[in-house]
Amino acid sequence: MPIESLDPATGELQETFAPCTQDQIDSALEHVALAQREWASLSTDTRAVPMRRVAQLLRERATEYALLMAAEMGKPVSDGEAEIHKCAQGCEYFADHAGHLLAPRIEPMAAAQTRVQFEPLGVILAVMPWNFPFWQVFRFIAPQLMAGNAGILKHASNVPRCALAIESVLRDAGFPEHLFRTLLATASQVEPLIADRRIAGVTLTGSEQAGIAVATAAGRALKPVVLELGGSDPFIVLRDADITRAAVAGAAARTMNAGQSCICAKRFIVADEVHDAFLEALVHEMQKIRPADPKDPKTRMGPLARRSFCEDLQAQVDAALRAGAQLHLGGKPQAGPGAFYPPTVLSGLQRDNPLYGEEVFGPVACVFRARDEADAVRIANDTRFGLGASVWTQDPAAAERLVPLLEAGTVSVNAPVKSDARLPFGGIKASGIGRELGLEGIRAFTNIKTVWIH
Repeated sequence: MPIESLDPATGELQETFAPCTQDQIDSALEHVALAQREWASLSTDTRAVPMRRVAQLLRERATEYALLMAAEMGKPVSDGEAEIHKCAQGCEYFADHAGHLLAPRIEPMAAAQTRVQFEPLGVILAVMPWNFPFWQVFRFIAPQLMAGNAGILKHASNVPRCALAIESVLRDAGFPEHLFRTLLATASQVEPLIADRRIAGVTLTGSEQAGIAVATAAGRALKPVVLELGGSDPFIVLRDADITRAAVAGAAARTMNAGQSCICAKRFIVADEVHDAFLEALVHEMQKIRPADPKDPKTRMGPLARRSFCEDLQAQVDAALRAGAQLHLGGKPQAGPGAFYPPTVLSGLQRDNPLYGEEVFGPVACVFRARDEADAVRIANDTRFGLGASVWTQDPAAAERLVPLLEAGTVSVNAPVKSDARLPFGGIKASGIGRELGLEGIRAFTNIKTVWIH
């Protein structure tokens, strides 16, 4: 079956690609493994030269790549340009700081010298999603190339042109020709790739089910794995929060990328005293956001990435309403060929509602009423996910009380959750294993070697 590039705003087929054959995969793996061995021998200063150049090229081509994302998965061009600039910043950060982050650690002991050093493992397979088609790849490849590893990319099947563009820009920047390769492979080809002797580790950003499959295959092959999976991030509004500010930020966070983000605010958990006022304010702000042509610079929210995603989202909303949820806004996809779904607000979801424990990958906000702080924490943690959480309050002491109680990899106070190249990013529970970015991310696929010199 061919790999198709479809425009989600129109439903039009743009281009088709034949999946890689096994011979093509074998050839790519052999070339990448050879390139990695030479790359690993270079200093971080030498590796940084093409990494800084790729940052420059990304900025020069930001509009081109943003239009490509708009055409393949519906991201508004303004958001796409911001994503490309974030990739460039990440490249520059790891180019500037890899030497420090990977420097050997000296431990004073009885031996003449005892140190811990960080050496690259080899070729890392990245199985990446479509929702941030450039950033998800660059947050993997920037630290791993600087660590001395090489990369094989199996991107989501609906963004093949983005995948090929990433390989091209890295080559244009001066990286060795085979150090990073995009394979237009199918899902069925991933497990054999993981098992291949030339793959040293695997990272995946995707669904819980995909994470289980990849972790199982990696465990069978005894290879390290980093997983960033789903999220059902709580957005906790305490009674002293600035309601207007929280509602504006909440609407933006829930509709960012048409709600197709693991760290979008998804569950709005609001103190009883301000529940009704916040719900009204959130509906008011969500009403301002209209799905539109992602290629229009004025568009704030584009379509979902595929028409089938609208159907899946509608099924979730319908099930929630049948189980007693109240609908305040939206709730039906727009007519026409595009995958447009309007901002939607639900409230009154009880624990037996099927949407209570599901991840909602679309612009649907679920608002919950909390009796007090303890109840807000209980609801926030009453999920199998643990990626991000945000707390909205004007009381610093309240924020400090809640931060250690929330089961999440990232907690943000009075701002939506986001990732940054300087800080580790990842989740706990069903939201993943390991960390990307920061010190922990660049060392994720290194051999942490202890050396004793007597």
